[in-house]
Amino acid sequence: MIILITGASHTGKTVLAQRLLEKYKYPYLSIDHLKMGLIRSGNINLTPMSDDKELSEYLWPIVREIVKTAIENKQNLIIEGCYIPFDWKKDFSEDYFDDIRYYCLIMSENYIKKHFNDIKIYASVIENRLDDEYCTLENVLKDNTQILELAKKNGASYILIDNEYKIDIDL
Repeated sequence: MIILITGASHTGKTVLAQRLLEKYKYPYLSIDHLKMGLIRSGNINLTPMSDDKELSEYLWPIVREIVKTAIENKQNLIIEGCYIPFDWKKDFSEDYFDDIRYYCLIMSENYIKKHFNDIKIYASVIENRLDDEYCTLENVLKDNTQILELAKKNGASYILIDNEYKIDIDL
């Protein structure tokens, strides 16, 4: 089983991946770790501040082939990150679909406004964010609105976090 977790920044993708690792004992891959490994090793001419579209275009083909390899080897894997495209299915033949679960995490405007301080507090629960200046109420609202629009436009499934942050995925 492959579990893909995506969504806007600060929606809890890494926390969910960690919980699933603990619950199911499936290893997980952070696409941010892959990105930073490629950047720091000098294998790509991108930076952590490069455009998300540009990063996605570079990283997704690598991640896509990791997914295929894991399925072909009958291995379980959780992959989390914001670089998973909404139209990911186009890159796989239908025989892969039974082995892939896709989850896009989106926070509602209501949730963000009521819980923004919590979003900031929990931002470094799993990973140490060295620079989190981007995490402003305006940016979190904008990012989640954009992700929701893209998910709807592409017919992608998503989990809307509205009243409380309670996500539990059963496989």
